[in-house]
Amino acid sequence: MIVSILLGLGVVMLAAAALLALYRMTKGPTTLDRIISADVILAMVVAGLTMEAVINRHATTLPIMLVVSLVAFAGSLSAARFFADQDRNTLVQEAHATSDAAAETSDGETSDGETSDGEGRAAR
Repeated sequence: MIVSILLGLGVVMLAAAALLALYRMTKGPTTLDRIISADVILAMVVAGLTMEAVINRHATTLPIMLVVSLVAFAGSLSAARFFADQDRNTLVQEAHATSDAAAETSDGETSDGETSDGEGRAAR
């Protein structure tokens, strides 16, 4: 009796968590929010399959849970690598822009367009 009540409560909580993750997936401001919510939804699917296996007292869904877990892991890993590469490229571009701007100002021109005499003072 208590076990069935707890399992029912668990199903309701999993459904609520999946709905909240689905909301984040549709309204997420960034792509990373959507990817993370998809990973959460896959985790909820695995938890739901686990609860189904507990309720029916069998282990036939174990291979399905394993495959879904591996797909979720691979998706999270590939998204993390993609965003790490994207961040690295952004940082490299910003570094190049900063070094180019520094090189332009050190090539004999001050920030207001005047040329310098080599010692940092503006030439007149």
